[in-house]
Amino acid sequence: MPTRATLRGLLFVAIAAAAWGAGGVVAAVLYRASGLGPVAVSFWRTVIAVLLLAVVGRPRSRPAVALRRWITLVTGVGLALFQTAYYAAVACAGVAVATVLTLGSAPILIAVAARFLIGERLGRAGAVAVAVAPIGLTLVVGVSALGGSANLAGVGFALLSAVGYAAVTVLHRKLGGVDPARTTRHGFVVAAVCLAPFATLEGLWPRRGDVAETLVLLGFLGLFSTAVAYSLFFASLGRLRATTVSIVSLVEPVTAAALAVVFLGERLTATAVAGGVILLGSVVVSSWREPGR
Repeated sequence: MPTRATLRGLLFVAIAAAAWGAGGVVAAVLYRASGLGPVAVSFWRTVIAVLLLAVVGRPRSRPAVALRRWITLVTGVGLALFQTAYYAAVACAGVAVATVLTLGSAPILIAVAARFLIGERLGRAGAVAVAVAPIGLTLVVGVSALGGSANLAGVGFALLSAVGYAAVTVLHRKLGGVDPARTTRHGFVVAAVCLAPFATLEGLWPRRGDVAETLVLLGFLGLFSTAVAYSLFFASLGRLRATTVSIVSLVEPVTAAALAVVFLGERLTATAVAGGVILLGSVVVSSWREPGR
């Protein structure tokens, strides 16, 4: 049974995943209202998060300078890689394929990497959760949306995104969630630098809509879906196995689907509901089997 510290970690990553899911809906509204592209939105939310974390973040510890720079570089490049590669996968293969391949393969990659690189044992229940979660994800996204829309470039970008996400997750699990405030802030500085040239090519400034509305939406993404969400995500890695974190993060597409129904007028099919139940079941199984620390 999970300990209090474990439950706190589960709450952290669940809140982070819900914030990411809400961010997907907000970003969809932002694309329509402002004309900003996905890379530009990712750049601005990163910049806003850096500014917010610079104001409120307080370093918990001071690791060696060489270690801190190495952590920052890998974290920043990893964040920029998996966000940008995911958007490229969406452009090449569509949202459904990109989501299923990225989020579906990430728990498997993380489970394998965590086992061989940091010695995490998955257990029978964890292995079942990792195997079943991609099935639920596929049902949530929609089986019909996957047919015939994939291409080699889209698959490659999606898997590259999953590799970047896995690398950041396993690294910070190895480090035990070291100083989330400092790591998140400095990592996003590197990510913003990596994203800047691509965002500039795409177009940094909104082309239509109300400027105040655009700023509010970007502010939401920067504060809740980036600064808060990633700080909680990194903090959870000090309490939970990397694979558990990756499975609980699948609350994100469930949240996004529910909010899309409420705010965007989309409809959920019985298949999508069944997929959501399977996903949440995987989350419960992996969470319940999480060993106390």
